[in-house]
Formats: sequence, structure tokens, C-alpha cells
Amino acid sequence: MPLPSAPEARAWDRAALVAHARASIARGSKSFAMASKLFAPLTRERAWLLYAWARKCDDIADGQDHGGAMTGVADGQARLSTISTLTDRALRGEATGDPAFDGFGLVMRECAIPPRYAHDLIEGFALDAREWRPRSTDDLLRYCYHVAGAVGCMMAVLMGVDPDDRATLDRACDLGLAFQLANIARDIGEDDAADRCYLPEEWLAEMDIPPGEHMKPWVRPRLAQLGQRLATMAAAYEDSARHGTGALPPRAAWAVLAAAGIYGDIAREVVRRGEQAWDGRIVTPRCDKLLWVARAAMQTIGRSRRWPADTARPVLAWTRP
Repeated sequence: MPLPSAPEARAWDRAALVAHARASIARGSKSFAMASKLFAPLTRERAWLLYAWARKCDDIADGQDHGGAMTGVADGQARLSTISTLTDRALRGEATGDPAFDGFGLVMRECAIPPRYAHDLIEGFALDAREWRPRSTDDLLRYCYHVAGAVGCMMAVLMGVDPDDRATLDRACDLGLAFQLANIARDIGEDDAADRCYLPEEWLAEMDIPPGEHMKPWVRPRLAQLGQRLATMAAAYEDSARHGTGALPPRAAWAVLAAAGIYGDIAREVVRRGEQAWDGRIVTPRCDKLLWVARAAMQTIGRSRRWPADTARPVLAWTRP
């Protein structure tokens, strides 16, 4: 993928960057797009800008266009280099020639988000580029941190959380872990088609599932148990994440709680479908999303009482780097 040289790169104004980001989230994630509407206007725009960058990085890494089925790529290291180069340019305040990266640079500067989180996310793409596979639960959770938990921390700072507020950032990370665990549970079949597997090798060995055989029909009853295990972990991190909403402004908490419920339903549907969970892609219906928006409004009112911050703790032994 050729990169424009810095002098040739076009610079967009803020309105154009926001418009591009808004179109990106509307196309790439209806769930996040709906939840983002609950933010205050400026926070909403910034969330769109951050989303557009993360989405573009993911698309470059996997050869996709706003998600969709993966087919695998043969030039993973070159794609990783493109992501790193454009991200570094944006962090330096240089025009990149790509509105997703220029918008990312803008929101990083406006919110003073620590750059280390962007580099942590890119490390997740690096793991995929070298065809990494998790051996243990800790490996799985570290991967989830890199590809989603780091974004949760960035979103928290974007919403006004102090970058030194470790407790609240841990809860934001928890929500990212919950989202990614739900993704992994839902996408086991799609990942297999792209020659990827995020089920830890230790889990497969415990279930006596031979390497590369987890999508075979005869394994489905055991795979359903692993899907439930992922969903149970996702639910635990989702619950832990709610303890961080007391540190957020009301509208930000409303959006976070709505997103947690909407995305959490993906993992819950994996459990409900059991062995049929991978026969078709799981999505949360619009009516259910609207119910979560209403439910989250009520949860926001009583969030400090329902999820007191002093009881928040990591769900498992693993903790954010």
C-alpha cells in the first residue's frame, strides 16, 4: 500500500474529518453508532474520530472495508508498517493523506490522550501479522487488551478521565475486554475461515479438541462449551466495567452503559444458540438496542449506588499493563 509523502498529503479541516468519521462509524458499527448518539456533541465527534482510526487500522491489517468477512492477507508485515507509519505521522501532527489518521491525530491532541495506548493497539495488529496464537487465558486477555482494552482506555480519557486515574482506566479496559471476548465468541467460524484461532491452546487441550479441528461438526458440543466460557468471561468484565461509570459525566455514562448492554447481548446470544451459534452471524436487533438505550438511562441515574467504585476489582488475576 503506497504512502503519500508528507508534502503531498492533503490536510482536511475539522468539519471534514468529523463528517468522514461519522460516515465511518455509521457504516462500520451500527451498535457503536447508536450508543455514540448519547454523548454530548463534542464528545460524540471525538468518539467518531477515534473510532474511524481504529476501524481503518483494522481494515488495513485484515484487507477489509469497514469489516466483513476476512480472507487472510499475504503481506501482513507491510500492512503493519503502513499502520505504524501513518499513526506516527498523525501523532506528530503531520498530514497523512488519510482522513481517518488525520482525525486521529486531531483527537489525540484535543484530549491529550497518551500515545502509548495507540502503540499498544498496533501491537495487537503485530500479533496477528506474525500469526500468533494464545496458549493460555492470560495470553488471550493480553491480546484482548491490545486490540480493544487499549481503545477503552483512550475512550475514557476522551470522556474526561484523568490519564493517571488507574482505577477508572482499569474499568474502561474491562469494557474493551468484554467487547473483544464477545467478538471472539461470535466470530470463531469467521476467524477459522481466515486461518485464525483465538481459543487458547490450553482450552482446546482441556476439551480434547485436536489443533485445527474446532469447527468440525463432531466437535460442536465441545465448542459450544468454549463459547459459553468466553461469554461468561465477557459478562464478568462487562459487569466490572460498570463500576467505572461513576467517574463519567452523565451522558458519557449513559452511552457507555448502553454500549455495554448492546454488545453484551452478542455474547449472551452465543450462549442461547449453543451449538448453532456459528451457523449465521449474530447481531443485536435494533429493537433490543433501543431497549438498552432506555435501560441505560435508568442505570445512569443510580449508577453510583448500584456499582460503587470501591467494590470494583479485576475479574481475573490478569490486569492491564
